[in-house]
Amino acid sequence: MPQVDFLFFRSLSRVAGGVSVISVILMTPAFTGCRPTVSAPIVPIAVAAAVTQTSSSCRECHAAQHTAWSGTDHALANRLLDPLADAAALAAFHPPSGIGADAPPTFKLGNKPLWQPLLPAPGGRWQPHELAYDVARKEWFNVFAAERRQAGEWGHWTGRGMNWNSMCAQCHMTGYQKKYDVNTDAYQSTWVEQGVGCIQCHGPTPTGHGAKEASYAKPAAPFYGDRQKMMQTCAPCHARGEALTDNFQPGDNYHDHYRVTLPVEPNVFYPDGQQRDEDFNWTSMLLSRMGHAGVTCLDCHDPHTNRPILPTANNQLCLQCHAAPGRVQPTGQRAVPIDPVAHSHHAEGSAGNSCVSCHMATTNYMQRAPRHDHGWLKPDPLLTQELGIPNECSKCHSDKPMEWAITHAETWYGPKLDSRQRTRARAVAAGQSGQPDATALLALLKAEDIPAWRATYLELLLPVNTDSAVLAAATESLTARDPLERAAAVRLLSGTPQAATLLKPRLQDEVRSVRLDAAWALSSTLTANEPARKELDTYLALSLDQPSGQLRLGQDLANRGHWPEAEQAIARAANWDPYSPGIQETHALVLAQLGQTVAAAAKFYRAQELSPHDGSYGLRAGLAYAEVGHLEEAENAFKLAVDHEPTLHRAWYNLGLLLAKRERLGAAIVALKKAEGLASSQVDYPYALATVQLRAGDKVAAREAAERALKLEPQHEAARQVLRAAK
Repeated sequence: MPQVDFLFFRSLSRVAGGVSVISVILMTPAFTGCRPTVSAPIVPIAVAAAVTQTSSSCRECHAAQHTAWSGTDHALANRLLDPLADAAALAAFHPPSGIGADAPPTFKLGNKPLWQPLLPAPGGRWQPHELAYDVARKEWFNVFAAERRQAGEWGHWTGRGMNWNSMCAQCHMTGYQKKYDVNTDAYQSTWVEQGVGCIQCHGPTPTGHGAKEASYAKPAAPFYGDRQKMMQTCAPCHARGEALTDNFQPGDNYHDHYRVTLPVEPNVFYPDGQQRDEDFNWTSMLLSRMGHAGVTCLDCHDPHTNRPILPTANNQLCLQCHAAPGRVQPTGQRAVPIDPVAHSHHAEGSAGNSCVSCHMATTNYMQRAPRHDHGWLKPDPLLTQELGIPNECSKCHSDKPMEWAITHAETWYGPKLDSRQRTRARAVAAGQSGQPDATALLALLKAEDIPAWRATYLELLLPVNTDSAVLAAATESLTARDPLERAAAVRLLSGTPQAATLLKPRLQDEVRSVRLDAAWALSSTLTANEPARKELDTYLALSLDQPSGQLRLGQDLANRGHWPEAEQAIARAANWDPYSPGIQETHALVLAQLGQTVAAAAKFYRAQELSPHDGSYGLRAGLAYAEVGHLEEAENAFKLAVDHEPTLHRAWYNLGLLLAKRERLGAAIVALKKAEGLASSQVDYPYALATVQLRAGDKVAAREAAERALKLEPQHEAARQVLRAAK
């Protein structure tokens, strides 16, 4: 009689080149977490003490720039509420009783088209309220609409996912220092001035001009005139990414301080690179043909007023480069000359003749904040039909069927649309689904000249990193010129048998993001005093106020064999974000490694409850419960698994075996038939079904099932024995 699978707990960790690596399940942006306790004292945020240089002190010598900056979204990114100017708004601010009603707003976060009131919370925290004020309509609205509104979730406005100190202040303040104390779980945050002021972008100026507080007093790098370096000063706040340090200074290399998010996850970017979630603009610039040609933020935006340097009306801004014969870019490439009317097939002055309307898709974030995509992609109705990628043609012509838009696009542009953008989108879509086409992605990698896309292809190839061609490509990319590609190659090779040998040189890479990825992969081999170990520990300590940071710390401790300490960190992450299935799963893995199988099973079960479409958690919960003889709990877990994922044949199979073990043969036969129907090539399923049917006295059905098993595997002796017994 077949037994319930117990394969999972035999492979909790994988050994690669002598490096034991726990399954890495990073927390996705599932908006879940906990609300600060009201019993702790409220510690007010302090302003940095000895500060002599602010934007006001720059005004005397730089009056024109100061005037241009004053009143911008940068200048007003964070400020005190004005009792007079904001009186009408505050009078209409009526939060539900018990949620924000007991603490009056102090600051306002943002400027236009909306701002949110900041409320004090225990532990030196400040939280932006879910009610935001629409400046144009002069009304309050909920920035989440019907989403993320349950108190106790990580992303509820009272939770850690909406904590100002950790999630907002770095980009809304000047000279901000978080100053989180992990022992007290409290902040003593400081800043130089509210809003984004002069020294936030220009850095501390030479002697005689004053300086930021000591921890923020590194002299500015000599980068003025280098437009690429200047753009990297914009990137930290205009990118979706992860901070690697807390001391980025103007003129620094972005990749020394941040890891940018690439279009690997389908809920973050569309397969063609178009923004889907709130991604800001830096990734789009890195992925774009224009960015690769040398176009920077400053080619289109005035850094002090934030406004475009030329009007977008009649395409004046875009035609500064694309008017015939086409401007030569810093890289030596010539911008493609374009006649807007001939190119767009729309009348001058119409929306269809606007470069920005067609090539910079607009998406509303926070319900009422429209933002332009900065990838300058071709709108392609065919990709909408194939992959669900939005296109601007159909947004304007919403009354027309998709076939109409496809026909017009093909008639007007023909082969121009059948370009790398389509090939790339199709291959990336397969990769985003978790089933990468290695041949297609490797072909794109070979032909691609944009580093951010090369890095994306490598990231998407991770599930097939045992393929020899994939390994060869990643090995070659370890010495690529761009750090994005090198870092992606490191991540792809992490956990392979070659990792220890191939990745060790990258511990001395010139760019921190690459070094950290290598250190993470080789963490268990690093000694306490190695520079790589110290740099990795500094990075790990940076985000310990968030569940993702505690999870990452726990994973590193597990990789190093410190299981009890790992469990403590991951338990804290699970407590702070109780609605994340990924954290529950990682906690289960560590508990299982500690021999706490029942506790691990309960965590898997909870992960299953939180994951409506993935039955793997329930399957593993059932296996764990069955392993220790908790058969009723195992049955419930298997049933939950197939309820959440009806096509999960392995769960149906194990449910059938368990029901048979509990002498419920009729129900077992139903479950095993379901398993075989879903995966007819699995010999275990008809064999198990034959054994149960034989026990139930149905020799004809048992014989037929045994014959199906033997057809799949003629040498299956156990099935042959059932066949003989059924005659």
